[in-house]
Amino acid sequence: MKRSAFRKFTHSEKGNPVTDLATADLTALPSIGDVERGTAPPAGNPGLVSLPLVVAGGFGLGITNTGFVDVPGAAVPILVSATAVGLLVATIWAAALGQNVNATVYGTFFGFYASYGALAVGLAHDWFGIAAADAGPATAVWLGSWLVTIGLLTVLVLRLPWTYPLLLAIVDVALVLLLIGNLADSRVATQAGGWFVFAFVALVGYYYVAALWEETGGRPIPLGRPLVGG
Repeated sequence: MKRSAFRKFTHSEKGNPVTDLATADLTALPSIGDVERGTAPPAGNPGLVSLPLVVAGGFGLGITNTGFVDVPGAAVPILVSATAVGLLVATIWAAALGQNVNATVYGTFFGFYASYGALAVGLAHDWFGIAAADAGPATAVWLGSWLVTIGLLTVLVLRLPWTYPLLLAIVDVALVLLLIGNLADSRVATQAGGWFVFAFVALVGYYYVAALWEETGGRPIPLGRPLVGG
């Protein structure tokens, strides 16, 4: 049998380094015997589970933040039952495959979406003992905490193709605008943040197209060169 062609991604290879850290030569797949003996390397692409669910949840947030649907919690059912669950599955799956970059990105966004759902539902049902008058400051703490966390992640992915730090930078800008909207009670800033959420959704949608297109046999869709090499 040929040696398996599944291997770790390097920047000199084609493929998607965040949604799929391994590439495959279809002429050198492991045999059934290897699979049965447990000697075949793990294969899979957790991004194919998480990315469409992030699109759905992000689109819902964009609609509410821009004011197209003036119901602040309208996206929460999607975020809690679909987006957060999908990201949790993808985080565990990526970690099991040894795709550590995937796992930290998916895990971070799982925390982001799940904690938003907890905040929204908790404030509505007084789970945390936060008075209605303190809902604004509590939301500001949530926004600021995730701005710091995702801002750090933005810097740490500079070695990936430039579209990845761009994606996270869009999230950073959206969080800054939403934080301003919260602290200054500015509807304009909140709506602007919502439009940046739509930009985030568009780029995640591009990643999903790239991942699924290649997974179904298409040519790799370019994601850009790393901003920092070496």
